[in-house]
Amino acid sequence: MIEVLSPVAGRILEVNVKAGQIVTDDDELFIVEAMKMENAVYGDPGVVKEILVKEGDHVEEDQVLAVIE
Repeated sequence: MIEVLSPVAGRILEVNVKAGQIVTDDDELFIVEAMKMENAVYGDPGVVKEILVKEGDHVEEDQVLAVIE
């Protein structure tokens, strides 16, 4: 089980994956906005088991955004 963490505290602008989706390490899973800058979040290859945030949510640095198996 791999946890995808937020690199910064901010707001979720985009959720680009769905539960059950197969992802690679090149797939952009989330966009987090912090201080008017957009930060892309990537994960490891696998299947997305759970998404723990939605667009518009405020997140903290190192908060778990999704789980990949």
